[in-house]
Amino acid sequence: MQAFTTLNGLVAPLDRANVDTDAIIPKQFLKSIKRSGFGPNAFDEWRYLDHGEPGMDNSVRPLNPDFVLNQPRFQGASVLLTRENFGCGSSREHAPWALLDYGFRAIIAPSFADIFFNNCFKNGILPIRMDAAIVDELFREVAANEGYRLTIDLEKQTVTTPSGRSIAFDVDAHRKYCLLNGFDDIGLTLRHVDEIRAFEAKYRIEQPWLFNQ
Repeated sequence: MQAFTTLNGLVAPLDRANVDTDAIIPKQFLKSIKRSGFGPNAFDEWRYLDHGEPGMDNSVRPLNPDFVLNQPRFQGASVLLTRENFGCGSSREHAPWALLDYGFRAIIAPSFADIFFNNCFKNGILPIRMDAAIVDELFREVAANEGYRLTIDLEKQTVTTPSGRSIAFDVDAHRKYCLLNGFDDIGLTLRHVDEIRAFEAKYRIEQPWLFNQ
């Protein structure tokens, strides 16, 4: 998993509350478990004017000009600004896979659905909870300033605006440690690979009959 330390990223504003995981990545795209290749179908039903299916050439599909992520000023955004209860609905891990593959490394919202929130940390995305009033201010600043970027420092737990304003955010210490070091659950386990191998070798000696099958 890619570590997250600091990010200076262009902000894209998705001004919708209760965005569910089927909107983030529709159900017809859940057949793959490769974790990659979902970016072109992130927000598929809002992003394109036709109905998307796996295997389609997304480069020739008609884009919805009214959808925020299709606007030229937000191309290359790596910070998603959105509203409350983001990531609700089903628990599909494909949702953070799609957002990460699209290019988002951080999401700022007043609140997140619990399972989606956990899945973000496990896949290298930093979800940041902020007071709704601050989120409102950020939406206004993004609308008024083309090329609006935020600097996010996970170690310091701060979000810094172009004006220099520093906004603190909370993050669980264990999740912070894992994200700073790029550890998912497998990565955490592999820190103890030598101990695991030593245990397995000892177990084979002490109970060899279990392995003679």
